[in-house]
Amino acid sequence: MSVARVTEIISSSSVSFEDATKQGIDRASKTLKNVKGAWVEGQKVVCDDKGNITEYRVNLKVTFILAD
Repeated sequence: MSVARVTEIISSSSVSFEDATKQGIDRASKTLKNVKGAWVEGQKVVCDDKGNITEYRVNLKVTFILAD
């Protein structure tokens, strides 16, 4: 029997939501063992005073299997 855990992380990128998601998973995989998947719970952008997007942020729920 396996037991999974879900942890929430926030990741950002100056490029895109997709890049922010990839960076978040890459970073989570360095700390968490047995990462099996994730889902994007939310997305947000940060804009400068001219309305230009300067940062893309994602809230990720990362699922990983706990070791025996």
